[in-house]
Amino acid sequence: MTAAAALLVAVALDLACGEPPAAVHPVVWMGNAINALKRRAPAGGRVAELLFGALMALAVPCLFAALGAGIAALIAPHPVLSPLLLGLLLKPTFALRALRDAALGVRDALATGDVPAARGALRSLCSRDPSELDEPALVAASIESVAENASDSFVAPLFYFALFGLPGALFYRAVNTLDAMVGYHGRYEHLGKASARLDDALNFVPARLTALLLLAAGWLRGADARRGLAVLRRDGGLTESPNAGRPMAAMAGLLRVELEKRGHYRLGDPVEPLRRELIDEACRIVVLAALLFTALAAVAAGAGGHGGAAAFWEELSR
Repeated sequence: MTAAAALLVAVALDLACGEPPAAVHPVVWMGNAINALKRRAPAGGRVAELLFGALMALAVPCLFAALGAGIAALIAPHPVLSPLLLGLLLKPTFALRALRDAALGVRDALATGDVPAARGALRSLCSRDPSELDEPALVAASIESVAENASDSFVAPLFYFALFGLPGALFYRAVNTLDAMVGYHGRYEHLGKASARLDDALNFVPARLTALLLLAAGWLRGADARRGLAVLRRDGGLTESPNAGRPMAAMAGLLRVELEKRGHYRLGDPVEPLRRELIDEACRIVVLAALLFTALAAVAAGAGGHGGAAAFWEELSR
């Protein structure tokens, strides 16, 4: 039950305290390692960049997973301290409170009529250029980001913790950090391709699971779950990413709104106007979905003791 207790400790820490200082944040360390490798990347040459990018996509996640495995092994013999220490180490791999607070920052700025401040607040949620976005577009972008990041920033790392323990959560977080830093078109088209593809693969199941969790949470909150399911089935595959559209489409249907990134996609139907209050409701649905998944992940992690569900299957195979 150590893994289950650690997961609950980690979620409680996140909701109560938010993010640890940057100096001791593993994701910051991951970013530093990635930046160091980027400086050593070959300049020009498609094949060389692809090969170096593939090396990055494996080396950084494997390094942090190995560190996580070593630390988990060191603390495992201490049954009282182990859940607390493991929870403390797991916490930086996800960020539910920070996600909610960032979205509510956009809402608060819009509530005072300060659109420029809302545009600035949106930068902490997504990489989209907000300079030309009006209030409805800022609301839409906030809802989209909250829904998409419910998977990337919460469900996925805990999914891999439940399966593979702390090494799994750290491996996923390193891959996702690589994707955020180099996995996009343009300057890092070739260097980041392996990271982007690996991130797509790792998020395939969590993104779809997140969409279902959002539907369940929305239903519990009295949202339009039937429309949410219909929009998920109709529009979930319309985004360039094979995963991002699933939770975003589910949320669009639940809130009965249309979420649009101009020139890229339209999800849902404009039944309701894009009011800033919908950012609150999106956050409530995401937090409830996260709590539902916490319960499921704790059961799965607890089934496997220290190692997560993987250890459970190992025991069954003996």
